[in-house]
Amino acid sequence: MDFGSILTFTIEQAFGPLAIVYCLAAIGLNVHFGYTGLLNFGQAAFMAVGGYTMASFVAVFGLSLWLGLAVGVLMAVVLALLLGIPTLRLRADYLAIVTIAAAEIIRQTLGSVTFDRKFDFGGQDGLQSNFVADFRALNPLDGPISIGPISWRVNDAWVMIVGWALVAICCVVVWLLMRSPWGRVLKAIREDEDAVRSLGKNVYAYKMQALIVGGIFGAFAGFIYGFYKNAVIPTDYATDTTFYAFTVLLVGGAARVLGPVVGAVIVWGLLSGLGAFFTQAARNDVIPNWLMNDQQASLMRFIILGLALMLIMIFRPQGIFGDRKELAIDGR
Repeated sequence: MDFGSILTFTIEQAFGPLAIVYCLAAIGLNVHFGYTGLLNFGQAAFMAVGGYTMASFVAVFGLSLWLGLAVGVLMAVVLALLLGIPTLRLRADYLAIVTIAAAEIIRQTLGSVTFDRKFDFGGQDGLQSNFVADFRALNPLDGPISIGPISWRVNDAWVMIVGWALVAICCVVVWLLMRSPWGRVLKAIREDEDAVRSLGKNVYAYKMQALIVGGIFGAFAGFIYGFYKNAVIPTDYATDTTFYAFTVLLVGGAARVLGPVVGAVIVWGLLSGLGAFFTQAARNDVIPNWLMNDQQASLMRFIILGLALMLIMIFRPQGIFGDRKELAIDGR
């Protein structure tokens, strides 16, 4: 067992591009669920819309990457309106049902053969042409970044620089918004929307605005995912993507500005480190081969993460840095 390589891999992944992707998605969910009490189970839809819009503008239509980013944000706003208009006047569970269904509809549509024939979106293979060339051309690095034994490839390091800078900006924006009168109304809606409505506030409009803001953060996550992989693939936006983001939010602490950041580092670091540990354990016969092989052993990380999440929800449902009073599911 090479524990040094396991620790190195864990740290690389904890701060790597995928951790940034789930951090940005969780920041959006924090606006939805943590601050407003909206149950959005379709954050992957906003990620898919952002990522596919950005990629298709370059790979399919031959247009500018930067125009694709701008339109990707606009499409996230449109999606939020389409989801919110029929549901936000109803109970919270209706939004949950609609968003999870919408995410699956979008994913299946983007991966369908018919859609590929009409728009050349690649079907289940997705768009994998070099649509991030303009982004990588801005990379000032001339080689990998290394900190002792920890190292990131040159393109990954550039994505990390841009991604963590974007995370910092998003956190500052959320902090400023939630300290404003607008943010205080969102928190009041989370606690008792009838009381807010009785004070003359348009609860529907505030919910819609929160859905749009969180959806834009989700589109940012889709952009970073595309920059990292140089591909957008339907399976990357499956339902489990949203639940990973929710796990990140719940571990770090809902309704806390830095909760998604801490949660992303911990969750993705643990998932990666545990996967490497169990894989090595099986390959080195620490775990007998008759019990499970290395591929099966690596899946143990999901069992351990699930147990850890259960324990957190039982003994500290507010997360590591959360406040129990801030939870929409516990307004006492």
